[in-house]
Amino acid sequence: MKKALIALAVLGLTGGAAVAQSSVTLFGVIDADVKYVKTGGLAVKKLDSSGLNTSRFGVRGTEDLGGGLKAGFWLESEINTDTGVAGAASGGAFWARRATVSLTGDFGEVRLGRNKTVSRLHLEDFDPTAFTGLGSVSAVYSNLGSGNGTSFGRADNLVSYSLPANLGGFYGGADVSAGEGTGTNKGQSVRLGYKAGPLHVSGAYASTSNAADTSKFKLTSIGGAYDFGIFRPSLSYTETKFQSRKQQIVTASVTAPLGQGQLWAAYTDAKANAAAETTVTGYTAIGDAKLFAAGYIYNLSKRTALYTTFSQLKNSGAARFAVAGAPAATANGLKSTGYDVGIRHSF
Repeated sequence: MKKALIALAVLGLTGGAAVAQSSVTLFGVIDADVKYVKTGGLAVKKLDSSGLNTSRFGVRGTEDLGGGLKAGFWLESEINTDTGVAGAASGGAFWARRATVSLTGDFGEVRLGRNKTVSRLHLEDFDPTAFTGLGSVSAVYSNLGSGNGTSFGRADNLVSYSLPANLGGFYGGADVSAGEGTGTNKGQSVRLGYKAGPLHVSGAYASTSNAADTSKFKLTSIGGAYDFGIFRPSLSYTETKFQSRKQQIVTASVTAPLGQGQLWAAYTDAKANAAAETTVTGYTAIGDAKLFAAGYIYNLSKRTALYTTFSQLKNSGAARFAVAGAPAATANGLKSTGYDVGIRHSF
């Protein structure tokens, strides 16, 4: 008994304060939908995962180090609700959605590890689907044959910095990913924005390359939104380049509260230049595409929602894009459509 009391006393004098100021949280999202998708004459009916938000689970935590300094970690993995297996990952990595450790203080935040690039976070903010599900604008984005997609995705070996949150609505960040001499994508991206009251504007720039590329894949994007209360319109413009190939993507969207939920709609027009529409050795041409999507999210509670989505993608020229989960196009210029009804629960 005396030994136990002594041990408790020592703990209180040494690590007890640190333990008391630490927190660890288990969190996640389980999302499943029933969908019908079709590309050309190929149609599929299926139970699928991640129709509204990506199904995932993770653990995160923080420790207060004193003096305004905090340490944190975040581990997150995707899971396919329909099969129970791990979701799509880079190289089969288990914690492929995020694996980071960080320090936060008056200077902002420094974060190390696999994570979304700041250019991807910018793109998500002006897409009502946040790059997820049948209506995701990511369906019409192309890497233009560069072998690089991290400018609008996640990156390994990432070092990122975020500005502090007390800048009167201004925010920003930058990141650098190392190729580490193995042919892995390496790159950098930067973002600066302003978000206060109903107004939100943001701009981002990114460039990536790897050992197989002769030049860099570059992305430039700007976006803006204004919340009028009864509806929130937003507009974004993105331009991507690789060598002489170029793609320009404009997305206009609107979200509006309706009953216990939210109604949304988005229209995206993606155009490729002549070089991007020309097939050469090692590259398959793309064409133009138009994507229309709309949906409704009905909140049963703060953590549970029902949803439905309709999406239609029209290809032209050499384009073979398809909505998420649809069969791949077997010929140029085919139309791809999809409908779904699903449920999402977060914890």
